[in-house]
Amino acid sequence: MFIATLIAADRLNHAQVSDSCDRLTAAGCAPAGWDWLDEGSAADVLFAANPAAARQALEGVWPGVDVVVQSLVTRAKKLLVADMDSTMITVECIDELADYAGIKPQIAAVTEAAMRGELDFEAALTARVALLAGLDEAVIDKCLAERVTLTPGAATLVRTMRARGGRAVLVSGGFTRFAEPVAAQIGFDAVLANRLTVTEGKLDGGVTHPIVGAETKRARLIAEAREMAIPPEAVLAVGDGANDLPMIGAAGLGIAFRAKPLVAAAADARIEHNDLTALLYSQGIARHDWVV
Repeated sequence: MFIATLIAADRLNHAQVSDSCDRLTAAGCAPAGWDWLDEGSAADVLFAANPAAARQALEGVWPGVDVVVQSLVTRAKKLLVADMDSTMITVECIDELADYAGIKPQIAAVTEAAMRGELDFEAALTARVALLAGLDEAVIDKCLAERVTLTPGAATLVRTMRARGGRAVLVSGGFTRFAEPVAAQIGFDAVLANRLTVTEGKLDGGVTHPIVGAETKRARLIAEAREMAIPPEAVLAVGDGANDLPMIGAAGLGIAFRAKPLVAAAADARIEHNDLTALLYSQGIARHDWVV
């Protein structure tokens, strides 16, 4: 059996869920009934065939409603591997550092292109970091305090999965000076990110190698799953940029979170309208079981 989870926090109605059953019938998916996960916020629709057709039939039909289609058997996940910038937090840290240096527009444009997959990630990161040379190291902590905000639902997602025996790993193409405190605040078990180099209290325009990029993220996901002795089907990955595509593809359920078009098209599901608690609903975890 398969399951389609319709998610629209506090704005999902009975008619929309009933309509989903009709659409699945028309698509040849053989729906077998539905039930509320949280009335008015999330509902599960069971069906027997053709998950690709189910996704096509349901995605984007109702304004504000996200849909996750997957196998019922492998729904619950044991490992979460998550991107940081624009996923677990609301900003791109390198862009915010650039703002303090007075060069945000030119760096943000490169960041956007890299996240869309138009530029080589490692080369683009190296070039952007070089432009930050001379910035006072103290600006990092200032930026962290003033600009970095957790994405709604981030802490609840991680804390709930860990409370149920899962493991959570933050893998970032950003920087340890941001990723480590963010991981600690949210409650991740481990963190992997790039390290800026500093000389005499100022950024010197360098970053240590090897750079944490797309293949590093994928490799860490595979290594974590192997260490836990779990199959890929038990892994949930979430990200927004092109450098997240390999890890999203390696996971049993790869989620594009408010992602660039290339990522949204490749992922198993996309979350556009809801916060990160949608990833709990996707696993069948109702609000009364969340750890906040």
